[in-house]
Amino acid sequence: MELLKKNRAVLRFLGIFFGTYILLTLLYQVYLNTADSQVYYPEPITHIVALQTESLISFFGYDTKMIPSQYDPSMRIGINGNYLVRVIEGCNAMSVIILFLSFILAFKKDWKTTLLFIFAGSVLIYAFNVLRIALLTIGIYEIPQHLELMHGTLFPLFIYGFVFLLWIFWIRSYKIQPKRVNE
Repeated sequence: MELLKKNRAVLRFLGIFFGTYILLTLLYQVYLNTADSQVYYPEPITHIVALQTESLISFFGYDTKMIPSQYDPSMRIGINGNYLVRVIEGCNAMSVIILFLSFILAFKKDWKTTLLFIFAGSVLIYAFNVLRIALLTIGIYEIPQHLELMHGTLFPLFIYGFVFLLWIFWIRSYKIQPKRVNE
């Protein structure tokens, strides 16, 4: 019992973190099981990520096109007619956002600050992810010999490193408010 009291904060953190992560992952899985779409193939979030990635690549001055894959549930993005990447469900950053959100809730401040940070952080992670896919596509087009380094190392480091920096920022601003004693 003494051990539980002594580690109450750690157990609370772990309970909230894993509870939130499991709940949101299950809800996301329900979404994936029910969100099949012919219009927004393979499902709306992944389709929109691919669409925005295509727009960003075009903004950078490349002739790009996005098409649904005939082989798997993904969107293919190409430059100058060469289809270079597949945007699959795992590329849409939802699992990263769920991980981020779970951690932030486990270190909850007041609800307003926490929800604002979750919203801002999720939008930034989403935007960073679209940039990541666009840069990866351009990188594969420009220097294809470094595909494995870019896809396997640099770009996961890019997105997870960004989430880690958001966590560090949140933790540094986290202050436990002392409980007031009735006078």
